[in-house]
Amino acid sequence: MNKPVVRKLRCAVYTRKSSEEGLEQEFNSLHAQREACDSYIASQRSEGWVLVRDQYDDGGISGGTLERPGLRRLMADIEDGLVDVVVVYKIDRLSRSLMDFSKLVEVFDRNGVTFVSVTQSFNTTTSMGRLTLNILLSFAQFEREVTAERIRDKVRASRMKGIWMGGCPPLGYEVKNRKLVENPADAAHVRWVFARFIEIGSGTVLARELAERGVTTARGHRIDKKFIYRMLNNRVYIGEAVHKGTSYPGEHSAIIERYVWDRVHAILTESPRKRAARTRADTPALLKGLLYGPDAAAFSPTHTRNGGRMYRYYVSQTVLKHGAGSCPIGRVPAGDIEAAVVNQLRAVFRQPEIVAGTWKTARAQDGFITETEARDSLTRLDLLWDELFPAEQARIVALLVERVDIGAKGLNLRLRTDGLAGLSREMTVSKGAAA
Repeated sequence: MNKPVVRKLRCAVYTRKSSEEGLEQEFNSLHAQREACDSYIASQRSEGWVLVRDQYDDGGISGGTLERPGLRRLMADIEDGLVDVVVVYKIDRLSRSLMDFSKLVEVFDRNGVTFVSVTQSFNTTTSMGRLTLNILLSFAQFEREVTAERIRDKVRASRMKGIWMGGCPPLGYEVKNRKLVENPADAAHVRWVFARFIEIGSGTVLARELAERGVTTARGHRIDKKFIYRMLNNRVYIGEAVHKGTSYPGEHSAIIERYVWDRVHAILTESPRKRAARTRADTPALLKGLLYGPDAAAFSPTHTRNGGRMYRYYVSQTVLKHGAGSCPIGRVPAGDIEAAVVNQLRAVFRQPEIVAGTWKTARAQDGFITETEARDSLTRLDLLWDELFPAEQARIVALLVERVDIGAKGLNLRLRTDGLAGLSREMTVSKGAAA
């Protein structure tokens, strides 16, 4: 009598451990799980069960996510038709999320794969097995949520005691023995940022100055305006620990004095638009948007204060983005470059060919203006220049100059002919009105 042919069922063992603790041991939890599963598969040899060679292990990865290397390889092999039975030590080794597990079961069903738990005997191909599966998964998810609540309560209690609970330490601090300790070099930068903000009230300008000074984050990234405002609002700097918006006295020492913090936040409560307008008024920039370096990068106006005096500069955008040394001309004094541009402009007013070109352009637009009137208007502007308000000087420069290129050999002005003609007509009209 012939024996019935038993179909071979290829069995894949999946093991997982949430933490990395103990994985370095010669015989760890993953080995124990695999040994139990291998023994179970051996006991089912008469049913045609055979163990596949590949191992699917995930050590130190939570069961709350499906993004696990071992699990991804297992699911890929299932889709390729290489696995008939998935064997685990316990159901929560595969997933602790009911929603995630339902997704896995859908893949199993679609590919005709059976799921078996060694210590919780059931078969997902039967209705009773599915019922048992859902009950066990519900308890696994309940345990996970209770654990998460317990961790959150522990974090809250620790923060109320001012204990540092990990994460990336703020600029100015470093972590030693699980406590925040002041880093003297970075703490000096933090104090300078707070003091400088009190002087200028602008995060944008402050970011530029920090880039000029070569100050970066602890990870070497450029400090931008958003980082500065987060720093200015971080209560860690006044020795406090914050949890869910509530502050508690911290174990660490403060970097910023309380009166400095109060002065900074008095400025922050003011409208950003008003602060920006005041900053622009305090730092006039005659060549804003007009000055370019040898690499064609624009120069931006900025300033510093020393001993009560303000020093204005134009800084290359290349330097601001890539640091000092990235541009042959990285920074120029504002007063010197502006004086050089104005001197060239005033020399232009006296050149006969410029006067003739201005008159021709103005005449094409307004046939009543004469060459003498054009010459007189430009001459009068040259004489009156020093008496004009800075805002009016800036307006005239923007009207006359299209672009200023600065290089190792000097300046190159690109003028607006139509701007000269328009200014000439404007001066002629104003002279007639005054008469």
